[in-house]
Amino acid sequence: MVGIVVTGHGHFASGVTSALDLIAGPQKAYQAVDFESTHSTDDLANNLEKAFGALNECDGIIVFADLPGGSPFKVAVEKGLSFPKVTVLGGTNLPMLCEIAMARSFIEDADTLVDMALNTGKEQVVKFEMKAPVNNPDPDDGEGI
Repeated sequence: MVGIVVTGHGHFASGVTSALDLIAGPQKAYQAVDFESTHSTDDLANNLEKAFGALNECDGIIVFADLPGGSPFKVAVEKGLSFPKVTVLGGTNLPMLCEIAMARSFIEDADTLVDMALNTGKEQVVKFEMKAPVNNPDPDDGEGI
């Protein structure tokens, strides 16, 4: 199974994990690493290293970080270089995480899962637009033939 690490600022990781657990159930081969205001980047590096170590037997690790270029993202990239098969994604949203959490039970190729995550993440960002009601004339309104 491909392992998952979620990281981000504040309680992003534990918060999105709580939502994922509600939707898809508790996850195996999964680690959440928060980067709280009281943590240094060294603390974050140590916590990510522990998370990667806990998933070392997985068929690759996908890291889902909140912001591309943010400290959790950059530290995950740096720490990931010491572990085989670590891919770091930035801009994580709940739909992409749910998709991959469920798909990895039957897809064992990390690269395929990464591609799925990127596609789902982009496709699930939408804007709601109110559409005007369609004006269909009622055939029984007494007008016409």
